[in-house]
Amino acid sequence: MRIYAVGDIHGRADLVEQLQHQIGQDAAEHAGKELHLIYLGDYVDRGPNSREVLELLSAKPPVGLVSHCLMGNHEQAMLNFLDDPVGAAQWLKYGGLETIESYTSDGWEIDPDDVTGMAMALRDALPEHQLAFLKGLELYQCFGHYLFVHAGIRPGVPLKAQRADDLLWIRGEFLNSAKVHPFVVVHGHHVGDAVEVHSNRICVDTGAYATGSLSCLILDGADRLRMDTREGGPFPLEGEAYAHG
Repeated sequence: MRIYAVGDIHGRADLVEQLQHQIGQDAAEHAGKELHLIYLGDYVDRGPNSREVLELLSAKPPVGLVSHCLMGNHEQAMLNFLDDPVGAAQWLKYGGLETIESYTSDGWEIDPDDVTGMAMALRDALPEHQLAFLKGLELYQCFGHYLFVHAGIRPGVPLKAQRADDLLWIRGEFLNSAKVHPFVVVHGHHVGDAVEVHSNRICVDTGAYATGSLSCLILDGADRLRMDTREGGPFPLEGEAYAHG
């Protein structure tokens, strides 16, 4: 089995297309293996092309790969806004406006005081297959000794008892924990200069929307590699030896 795990995208359709091409080339060299492509969430907001990103991810994956798309906190916030625009208006302050702009035609003026109108415009412009894609996103995936999730887990809590809010939003308590988890946790949500490897977790978020570097972790047996849209790859991934319960 060979697994590709992609970090936070945030509206950079250009980087998704580039990385998919790189992954497709690498996957073709390992066609005899079971190949999985996992997106770790946060597809929308901040960058300019959220609509195009969702269109790419809701389409068929590169040939030969099985695709798994996980929910990020930004996708959940977008869905909350569609259901309750007044109660979830905070979404507009951390990238939601850019997402709405990607769905509206040129010349459409956003009234920042009319959140209900913005939600209606977004809902009218959002294709049904993209809405179904958003509602069907998974909270996590497990393969072998690895757990793939957007933000992380609450240390010490069994996987089945984890709260969705923690899986999508947790930061300090998870990031600062040296506890050995039942799995090595592969996640995004926390921007780093490079793919960060710790004994109990690997973070794949390299701030693509601002840096132009969309990163991918490759797991194949005991091998851990990385590739990205800035440096290419795959390259061996250095870091702490991993531990799991």
